[in-house]
Amino acid sequence: MTAPDLDLGAVAPLCVVAVGAALMPLLDVLLGRTKTFLSRPVTAAWAGTVMSLATTGVLSIALVMCFDAAGAAPRTFNRDHPMILMDGMTSFLNIVILIGSLLTALASGKFLADLAINRGEYYALLLAAVLGMMLLVASTNLMMLFVGLELMSIPIYAMAGFRRDSLRSNESALKYFLVGSFASGILLYGTALIYGATGTLSLLEIGARFDVDDPVLLIGSGLLLVGLAFKIATVPFHQWAPDVYEGAPTLVSGLMATTVKVAAFGALLRVFQMAFGPIDDLLYPALWVMAVLTMTVGNVMAIIQQNTKRMLAYSSVAHTGYLLVGILVGTQVGISAVLFYLLAYTFMTLGAFGVVAVLAHAGRERERIADLAGLANSRIFLAAVMTICMVSLAGIPGTAGFMGKFYIFRAVVEQAIATESSSLLWLAVIGVLNSAISLVYYLRVPMVMFMREPEPGPEPDRSGTFEGLVLAVCAAAVILLGIWPEDLNLILTRVDVLHWASVASASP
Repeated sequence: MTAPDLDLGAVAPLCVVAVGAALMPLLDVLLGRTKTFLSRPVTAAWAGTVMSLATTGVLSIALVMCFDAAGAAPRTFNRDHPMILMDGMTSFLNIVILIGSLLTALASGKFLADLAINRGEYYALLLAAVLGMMLLVASTNLMMLFVGLELMSIPIYAMAGFRRDSLRSNESALKYFLVGSFASGILLYGTALIYGATGTLSLLEIGARFDVDDPVLLIGSGLLLVGLAFKIATVPFHQWAPDVYEGAPTLVSGLMATTVKVAAFGALLRVFQMAFGPIDDLLYPALWVMAVLTMTVGNVMAIIQQNTKRMLAYSSVAHTGYLLVGILVGTQVGISAVLFYLLAYTFMTLGAFGVVAVLAHAGRERERIADLAGLANSRIFLAAVMTICMVSLAGIPGTAGFMGKFYIFRAVVEQAIATESSSLLWLAVIGVLNSAISLVYYLRVPMVMFMREPEPGPEPDRSGTFEGLVLAVCAAAVILLGIWPEDLNLILTRVDVLHWASVASASP
């Protein structure tokens, strides 16, 4: 019996995050027992800052490794059983996940202190969730995909309810746990049916053995897609998102709206391109309807919201619809547009949630849109960042959001012309109309900040050093990706997302 041929370098970034997640509770205990440091007392706020910086350091090391791996040839951890693939798409999605998580960790110290929940287990949960996300986007096997999904979801359930003294936070965690458990059960049942019909859990082998006339296999595929649809919050599987985003701590809501969505879309891309190619024609009508409903319901419901986090939740649903449009195109250009959009969406959404997080004061979060009234007079930096993010989310030219939508709709129109598909043209038209509808609620936020007098009460807090840095990075990225997107888009069009020769050659 020979030893397996393992490539530890392929999973080095995951190992760094895993070690960090394991050591973070030990650091928390050490800081809790340390009374002084350099003759200065160790306060809870200081300890929280150290935990935040340590988590940021771990994520930064993993990020550098992913950048280094981005230009390398595809690698698998075990060539005999290639369940994990580190290729260009995996590296890019990991980079997006790590950037979003790093910015969240960096901004968390002061935010948690303001809400009196600055506890070390938050950072251990964050790193554990990131490990699950990275494993999820690298999975080429349904069992590994399920493991990554659960490793991501379980820490997020706990983080959603991290404000133990808040009934809303507890309700948020319970709702997310129940819905997530149902979604995981549906996905696992679909996996069992697919395994029973094909005799394999490998996505590549499932695609090779797919029998479009097998009803068991079709039902299993449908259940698998429903399970993933819950995670990305598509209509009609989106009902949990507004309540969970509203009740969870704001930065946790931002994490769920960005990195969790990126990881779930990465898994969806793998499943579509590796396993479900033979049933593209069967899935197209259902996904077309789902994309239209997701865009429309998300935008229409966002208009009537008075809570900023609920508005951003429905905004997240609408953007899921735009991303589904890119997947429906099914071409290299379409998938590359989806990858660009995920990066742009991460910066503009984290920036918006970051501003709401900064406004938390004395244990109370200022979540209503009315709470932003007059913000331009008292905190012009926060108002400017929020305006940039809202304008970008609306897709106004000169921003990353505009370029993301432009690339997706261009891919749709090009494919519609090439295939003479009227349904794709209608999809582009509906997408543009939905972008116009979104102007109603996105531009309402800058109007409130710049044109209304503030309500009586204490002035909003100033952003801390790290919070200000995070907001500045998000705003700068939104502008730079909107002005100079060509280089990144050119790189993404070279990412091999439609062919899997490297995986096939690694299979026994």
